[in-house]
Amino acid sequence: MEIIKPRTLSGFMELLPSKQIRFEKMMEILRDTYASYGFAPLDTPVIEDAQILLAKGGGETEKQIYRFTKGDSDLALRFDLTVPLAKYVALHYNELAFPFRRFQISKVYRGERAQRGRFREFYQADIDIIGDGKLDILNEAEIPAIIYKVFRGFGLTRFQIHVNNRKILNGFYTMLGLSEKSGDIMRTVDKLDKIGPEKVKLILLEDCGLTENQAEEILRFIAIKGTNAEVLAALEGYAGRNETFDVGLGELKAVCSNLSAFGVPEANFAVDLTIARGLDYYTGTVYETTLLDHPEIGSVCSGGRYDNLAGYYIEKQLPGVGISIGLTRLFYVLDEQGLLNPELPSAPADALVLPMTADPGPSIALAEELRSGGIRVQLYGEQKKFKQKMAYANKLEVPFAVLLGEDEIAEGMCSVKNMKTGEQVKLTPADAAEYIKTSLDAGNCAVILEK
Repeated sequence: MEIIKPRTLSGFMELLPSKQIRFEKMMEILRDTYASYGFAPLDTPVIEDAQILLAKGGGETEKQIYRFTKGDSDLALRFDLTVPLAKYVALHYNELAFPFRRFQISKVYRGERAQRGRFREFYQADIDIIGDGKLDILNEAEIPAIIYKVFRGFGLTRFQIHVNNRKILNGFYTMLGLSEKSGDIMRTVDKLDKIGPEKVKLILLEDCGLTENQAEEILRFIAIKGTNAEVLAALEGYAGRNETFDVGLGELKAVCSNLSAFGVPEANFAVDLTIARGLDYYTGTVYETTLLDHPEIGSVCSGGRYDNLAGYYIEKQLPGVGISIGLTRLFYVLDEQGLLNPELPSAPADALVLPMTADPGPSIALAEELRSGGIRVQLYGEQKKFKQKMAYANKLEVPFAVLLGEDEIAEGMCSVKNMKTGEQVKLTPADAAEYIKTSLDAGNCAVILEK
């Protein structure tokens, strides 16, 4: 039989167990945080009818989608979690309570060119709040407040959620007589961090057909900086000239005020007039989140307000607000930058029970008792020498080895060895469970350590 060389496809991430455990810890933090705000978990099929997925698509989406046929069915792999959410809400409209709050952490697929930090299969972690006809502005502040909690849960402190409002931008461009070109202008301005103001100006002049004065006015507007209060005060200078602008400014003020009420420090959120989000379906508040010490990574979490989630599937006005974390990419860049906490326990078990007698019965009973005390336990059943058993424990990086020999059995005790310090103590099984649990709780369990 010919041996086939094993390989992982380009654009697909496979992790060794220690890193997979760190990745799972991030997903656990996400689930726990989302659930603490009253969001329901949701999972939608990986494969959908291609017509459903492409209803909002076309263009680049159609080029990137994984599409195939099975019999007479035209099928595709989901490329994001928002379109399947729209289908789900339309399909179950009469069964859901609105506002409908859901979170979803699932894989999506895009057939784009694989490159550093960009994947063809990757996890997205989304939260959305969907209203029936209306959705209060309070929700547009709660969403980034939840992201703040998530990132703090990861162990990050130096991050910033950039906030803007598309109505402010639309109103401003209408003041300049550019309402018909506002979409193209916003997509251009959204590239400011990547290509700089000079190239943005060139695109505005050559591709968007703006005059020199119009381009300069736009660059002056988006360059307004300062504290949140200073930026909002500067925007007041444009008030009263366009109704859409005034509505957007009122919404932005409300979001900033409520973010403070949710306990988000101003160091972690900033009004940023350059944020537009390239997608046309955003209609109000928009967000992008960056790591302050790693601006080269770009946005690691983005989203915003949209006014008609499911218009392709149901004749109901279903506004919503949501945000998405590209979890696979975030994990990749954090690992690449050396920001993952090396002290985070990454073994598949807290303790490895090593039987030192021929009869496995007492060791099985000990493992079960430790598990009932809340400890993750692996029972080592191989008939090997003690040195080989300890080498296995070291390779697993298991925090504790629990030895059970004839003496321990006779005394109703077990020997617990701390694999990091080498310290070994003799305890009852109940005390051993408490000792291990206390030692683990005392460790630093943040997923990320900022430098």
